[in-house]
Amino acid sequence: MTDGPEPISTEALGSLRRELDELRSRRATVAATLRGDDAVGDRADEADELQRASDVARLDRRIAEIEARIRESSVAGPPPTDAVGVGSTVTVRFGDGEESTLRLSELADADDADLVTADSPLGHALLGHRAGDTVRYRAPGGDRTAFVVSLGHGG
Repeated sequence: MTDGPEPISTEALGSLRRELDELRSRRATVAATLRGDDAVGDRADEADELQRASDVARLDRRIAEIEARIRESSVAGPPPTDAVGVGSTVTVRFGDGEESTLRLSELADADDADLVTADSPLGHALLGHRAGDTVRYRAPGGDRTAFVVSLGHGG
């Protein structure tokens, strides 16, 4: 990663914005159920109230994280094209000769088989490397290598 604001792919930015909308909606729903200080209830009511207040605080933290990441991405510029970074599209050739074109992202997406998160073993190994480099990483089946064939950036 870099010392400054991190770039983010268009797909990841869209995913963050969708998550932010969902979190804001859930927060509004939960916050609407909180009672005022003068409400009367039994211990079970108090426990429920504390749980909802805790949920609102958790949602507020995640909302703040996402808002900060979106602000950061707006000043970061496009993903790098000279070295692998978050938002890069990279073609790699694995040790068995198979080639794959992958996108490096901050966020996992179970529906996108071509997406690799930057904190996964392969994603972490690729960060900062250039076309022509060979990276080593630990996979569940043991140590692996991947040759960086080419790279670009997500749109």
